[in-house]
This record gives sequence, structure tokens and C-alpha cells, in this order.
Amino acid sequence: MLKVGVIGLGMIGGGVAVCLARAGFLEAVYDINPKSAEKLEGVPACSVNPAALAQTCDVVIIAVVNADQIRDALNGENGLLSAARSGLVLVIQSTISLLDLKSITELASTAGIKVVDCGVTGGPAAHINGLVSLVGADDETFQYVEPVLNGYSKSVVHMGGPGTGMAAKIARNVIVYTVWRAGYEGALLAKAAGVDVKKFAAAIEASDENVSGPTTWMARDVSTDESSEEKNLREHVLTILDKDLSAALDLSEQLNIDLPTARLSRENAKAILGLDV
Repeated sequence: MLKVGVIGLGMIGGGVAVCLARAGFLEAVYDINPKSAEKLEGVPACSVNPAALAQTCDVVIIAVVNADQIRDALNGENGLLSAARSGLVLVIQSTISLLDLKSITELASTAGIKVVDCGVTGGPAAHINGLVSLVGADDETFQYVEPVLNGYSKSVVHMGGPGTGMAAKIARNVIVYTVWRAGYEGALLAKAAGVDVKKFAAAIEASDENVSGPTTWMARDVSTDESSEEKNLREHVLTILDKDLSAALDLSEQLNIDLPTARLSRENAKAILGLDV
């Protein structure tokens, strides 16, 4: 069984460490706050520095906040690079830019360390194997680390080669934050029209199960056959979308409320629904 270390014991890293301890993978942990491990069930005391993990672990998972903290863990005093054995695999869970990922991968390679980019979602449930791991790695490296990823994840998805896991996480964040913006615009409009926003939110949550989500049209194939049922459905939805967002934009104009997301959605409706092919 692979020996695994975790650097960064916040909500995600701490949860990962707890899961790996339960699964029998966890060898060592490190955090800049040495007391971080004290309340994590089954997790050993923090090692004195990242180098200690490099000396004993086959895989090191890093769950810090940003790229600079990753570089510090690698290249700082007593960093991973100072003691790494060739063949060590570094799994990066931190969401960073692809440019930063490239430079960190190049830095790690100088010590024979392989890098796996592993964007994760579901942070609040990390301690109960609730993470979804979006993995970028070559096939051989993915197969090597997959048992470890399964040790803490609800779902492990090999998105493709190096960089694709991070790209998938970045793209996923675009959906999340844009949906938040859409919710903000809806609430803004509702409040301006005299609607109780808390009741409005509760009504939306109550209808979530039967209302389409952000991935509704993403994975569905659209036929080039003009008479196809799928294409007819999309064209019907286009008509409804245009009608409904026109009403929303008319109301926003009356109330002097700016709804750029709604406006863009109406303008780009064909692309959103896959009818621009």
C-alpha cells in the first residue's frame, strides 16, 4: 500500500487526511500551524517540515491556498525538493492557473517528482469521502495514484492528460460563480418588485429537483436532422427562453435594474442551447 502525506490541513486537506487515515494510506502530514492535526481523527502529529514527508511518502497531496504556498512547500527551507526521492508523486488540489501549474511541474521535475493536477469539489464534505476529484495525468501515473484518490473521494474522474484536471476545475468555477451572479440578479429584480427575497429563495430551492440545472444542455447531442425530436425541443425552449427573459428585461427597465447576465443569456440563447451548430 502506498504511503501518503498531506500538506495543508484546512477544510479540504484536513478532511482528506482523515479519510486517508481511515483507509490506511496516511503516513504523515504537515501544516504551518503545527496544532492543525490535533483534532483530526486518526491523523498523526504534524511533521517538522515538508522534507520529512518527502523522505517517507510515495505520494504527497498538497491542499494549500495558492501557487506561492505550493512553491514554498517545494522550494522553501526544508521543502519537499530538498529531500525528494525520484518517483515521488505530488498531487496538487489547490486551484491555480495553468501557467502556475506548468512552472510548478517544471520545478518539481528537477527533483524527479511527477505532478498530478487534481481539482476537487465538495470541500465541506471532505472528511466523509465527499470530494469529487477531477484528475489530469498520463494513464500510467493516474493508475498509480488512483487507489489513493479513491481513498478520500466520492468520485474520481480522469479528465485527460496533465493540466486537464485543473482546467476542468477552473471551468467548473466559471459555472458556479456565474450561477451565483444569476441568482443575485434574480433576487435584485424580485426585491425591487416588492417580493420577499427569503421566501423567493425558499420557493426556488423547493423547485430545484424539477428545474433544469446548469449542465442541462451541455452533454446532450443535437442532431443535424431538422425534424429530430431533440432539435425541436431546443427550438421550443429557445422560444420560451426569449419570451421569459424579454419579460424580465422589460421589468428591469421599468425598475431601473441592470441585469447583464440575463441580457447576455438572451443574446446568446442559440449558443447556450446548442442551436448554433
